Amino acid sequence: MAEQAILSYLETHEEIADSGNFAAECGIDHAEIVNAIKSLHGFLYVESQDIKKETWVLTDEGKRYAAEGSPEAQLFLAVPAEGSIAKDELQKKFDPAIFKIGCSQAGKNKWVEMGRQVSRKVVQVEDKVKDLLLKIQKGQVIGQADINSLKARKLIVLQTWKGYSVRKGPSYAPQREKFATDLTRENLQSGDWKKLKFKEYNFNAKGPPSECGHLHPLNKMKDCIKRIFRMMGFEEMPTNRYVESSFWNFDALFQPQQHPARDSHDTFFLKTPSTTMQLPEDYVERVKQVHESGGYGSRGYNYEWKREEANKNLLRTHTTAISSRMLYKLAQDTKQNGFTPKKYFSIDRVFRNEAVDRTHLAEFHQIEGLICDRGLTLGHLIGVLEDFFKRLGMSNLRFKPAYNPYTEPSMEIFSYHEGFGKWVEIGNSGMFRPEMLQPMGFPEDVRVIAWGLSLERPTMILYGIDNIRDLFGHRVDLDLIKKSPLCLIGIK
Repeated sequence: MAEQAILSYLETHEEIADSGNFAAECGIDHAEIVNAIKSLHGFLYVESQDIKKETWVLTDEGKRYAAEGSPEAQLFLAVPAEGSIAKDELQKKFDPAIFKIGCSQAGKNKWVEMGRQVSRKVVQVEDKVKDLLLKIQKGQVIGQADINSLKARKLIVLQTWKGYSVRKGPSYAPQREKFATDLTRENLQSGDWKKLKFKEYNFNAKGPPSECGHLHPLNKMKDCIKRIFRMMGFEEMPTNRYVESSFWNFDALFQPQQHPARDSHDTFFLKTPSTTMQLPEDYVERVKQVHESGGYGSRGYNYEWKREEANKNLLRTHTTAISSRMLYKLAQDTKQNGFTPKKYFSIDRVFRNEAVDRTHLAEFHQIEGLICDRGLTLGHLIGVLEDFFKRLGMSNLRFKPAYNPYTEPSMEIFSYHEGFGKWVEIGNSGMFRPEMLQPMGFPEDVRVIAWGLSLERPTMILYGIDNIRDLFGHRVDLDLIKKSPLCLIGIK
């Protein structure tokens, strides 16, 4: 309807000067006219030029003042012509915002005397604000100074209207010719195909984007790290135990039972089942002994070790709980078949009762790597870490001495984060203590070097993300997942 109205009008007229006026004359919505102009312009039936009109319109507050009068005029009229009125009494007559503006403007205009009592200073006033607003409503022109005054009070706002002027195009015709897009069986049978004009194919047009699944950056990073571990000769540990006992999560790692990490403010403990009884009793006894009175060169912690604490179930706080199980199993195999060096790794979720911020979540992924062999030193650990992170594309590393209950010596690992503009801790590392390894049954000369890091931290560094909640959780932008690189070139 809109297209035909335009073409019919141009058949007898040189141009449509204003699409807005044309739409009003035809009784057609202007948006429909605009869409028709764009379509006809695309097929060269018409040529169009943009029209912009800027007009001042009243805000909601301006419309209210145009109907009821300005606050200063309303306040002036509420003051008795003779005598005065208490300010508190006058305030009750108005909305608080209107009263505040009215007092300010009426005082500024010197219409009233303000104090505890309010009285008129002039006999009558002209509500210029209301008159100007009414003129703008009627489309009349007012001076620039008046516009600036109303604009400053946020009573008017500039509105831009967009339309078109239209002339005949090189392919103009009184009626739009319809092109066939498909050759049908009916066309062939009836012979209509001889008369049809077919729309040209655009072989350069792109098809609709295919809907497909997308890998999350964390999963891509996880796959990259797994490949790196395997290239370095590591074997993956089973990670299917989200629920772990305090024994394997803390006690087996020579972490004392009064350690703050065991507090409910740091760890999620289970209500059901709250405890476990499936522990290797002979090994439990050796762990108890080394905690209470030491051994293997250690004085222990000199406290009463409680079995009920070790039995408590929790959501594992680190993947080192997996390492403690795997090392114990390796120690038992060593007793039967002799020692075999091993390289283990794991990547899975851990849980800590932490306050959520831009770098911390209560649920996150941890990467764990360890090497068990004879004669290992801190130098071996630093060399392995530099090789591992270099393959990840992070060669700018720093190491800082640290304390861990189950490693000595211990080191924190830092990498420079371009997004934060500072050094960010990405992991922890160390050599497992004899108090942890020898109660398991390892020979004295066997050493274990190990490190753990968050999967989220290196992913944030490599993908340039500065808030962990934008990477993992309900706030993740799906476009981030769709547009993230298929692979990271810096990873080797």
